[in-house]
Amino acid sequence: MKKRCAWCGDDPLYVRYHDEEWGVPEHDDRRLFEMLTLEGAQAGLSWITVLRKRENYRQAFDQFDPQRVAAYGEQKVLELLANPGIVRNRLKIQSVVKNANGVLALQKEFGSLDRYLWSFVGGKPIQNVRQQRGDVPASTELSDNMSKALKKRGFGFVGTTICYAFMQATGMVNDHMADCAFRKPARQAK
Repeated sequence: MKKRCAWCGDDPLYVRYHDEEWGVPEHDDRRLFEMLTLEGAQAGLSWITVLRKRENYRQAFDQFDPQRVAAYGEQKVLELLANPGIVRNRLKIQSVVKNANGVLALQKEFGSLDRYLWSFVGGKPIQNVRQQRGDVPASTELSDNMSKALKKRGFGFVGTTICYAFMQATGMVNDHMADCAFRKPARQAK
């Protein structure tokens, strides 16, 4: 049996997420927008709760097409608030619409969301060597910087802890434990 980071437990969905996705560098703008949305939705909840709702989020938010999401009006927000398949929090839902507009602005200014977000880590993953779960911080100076920059651009639900979790999830930071079989310094996106 392969050694994994302890946080993923033995839930098959969590294990698959850990093994195939968490910490793998992601460069697709829609996937980055999706992960930013899901990490924001997690605020105050467990990650497995949000992970179980992920497919519902994809359907509810038009596969995270920022162009379509940015055009959502109050009627669509009300529809989303009635959708039991997602976290029904008005502020979180409104932040997704606001963030979609921010994504479009960043794409226009920088050419891609990917280019902008990865600039916080110099364009390549930071390879940490964590010995135990307690060694992993909730936030870092880099996540502080990302959070401040995104907030300044009008993004919501992008606090420093959310940004650090986002950086881990999208492979900007490799925080797999040193003895984890899935800790590969040169992991690439699929």
